[in-house]
Amino acid sequence: MIRILIVEDEKPIANLIDWNLTSCGYACQKAYDGLTAADLILENTYDLVLLDIMLPGIDGYSLLEQIKPTGTPVIFLTAKGSVADRVQGLRAGADDYLTKPFEVVELLARVESVLRRVGKSNNRIQIGDVVIDQTSMQATKGGVPVPLTKKEFELLLLFARNQNIALFRQTIYERVWESDYLGDSRTVDLHVQRLRKKLGWQDKLVAVYKVGYRLEVEP
Repeated sequence: MIRILIVEDEKPIANLIDWNLTSCGYACQKAYDGLTAADLILENTYDLVLLDIMLPGIDGYSLLEQIKPTGTPVIFLTAKGSVADRVQGLRAGADDYLTKPFEVVELLARVESVLRRVGKSNNRIQIGDVVIDQTSMQATKGGVPVPLTKKEFELLLLFARNQNIALFRQTIYERVWESDYLGDSRTVDLHVQRLRKKLGWQDKLVAVYKVGYRLEVEP
């Protein structure tokens, strides 16, 4: 299982990140200050560190220097959003830089992207009796393969990576079809209906009024 260390002094943000990553099958630990994070980095091995810059005790740049020798990738999560700040963070050795406030959807995409680059992607996601294998691009339900088109699988993967998050139709369309959304929701709606039927997810894949859809999964 992919292990991620979340270093963030704002507990509500850290807990939100933890909950969403755990829902996607990642194993997470949290540190709310730099000193605790330094101890955890010394004592444990992680596949990825999500690191705030402005921390009590030891700041993110100092922690990054401690992380570098381990080869563990780092994504900076920070309110310091100027171009100069981003350049400084990337030049210091961070693998990515995400400015607060950010959408959870974007954070999950950045996490997946960095893990893929270092060859440590989370290849299987399980939701109830449905198992999604990202390597083979196949899904099974109760051990039986579910025949999905490429777009249906990509749609399923998007929902699985963003459990319990309401996704706008525009977001769904732009991420799955990789083109600008022009306001026609029929394509998204049709594919969601097919996915519901094939997976028996009529009660899980719910419509959100004036927004889009949400995959409801119990913690």
